[in-house]
Amino acid sequence: MTGRLFILNGPNLNILGRREPALYGRVTLPEIQKRCQALAGELGFDLFFAQSNVEGQLIDWVHQAYDEQAAVIINPAGLSTTSVALYDALRMLAEPIVEVHLTNVFAREPLYRDLRTAAASWGFLAGFGAGGYELAMRGLAGRRDP
Repeated sequence: MTGRLFILNGPNLNILGRREPALYGRVTLPEIQKRCQALAGELGFDLFFAQSNVEGQLIDWVHQAYDEQAAVIINPAGLSTTSVALYDALRMLAEPIVEVHLTNVFAREPLYRDLRTAAASWGFLAGFGAGGYELAMRGLAGRRDP
């Protein structure tokens, strides 16, 4: 079975591998994308993978996922704690959403623990580093299998 899948990445994730590597690791977003594309082929997903530092662009992609009846994996990064607009957009989706964070946000400073966007998600992964994306993909694939 095939399915449309959007993997969306929020602010500052374009500089993964260089930004605070002790916290976020040295894997870059293009490396994560390559791993996700390989796994998408294995799992039968038609993958759209994107990153933006602009909240409105992320919302536009969520609208596109809505129109295409796609599942969504999203790492909203810092927008997870602040964006009611992104939360509202995610709530529209009928297909499942998995929110992914590279670090365990609950083991970090208090400002990272109030996650608005997570309330719109079917699943949530935090603290698995870059591997969290692949875990999310496998979780979604398992959800659609009878």
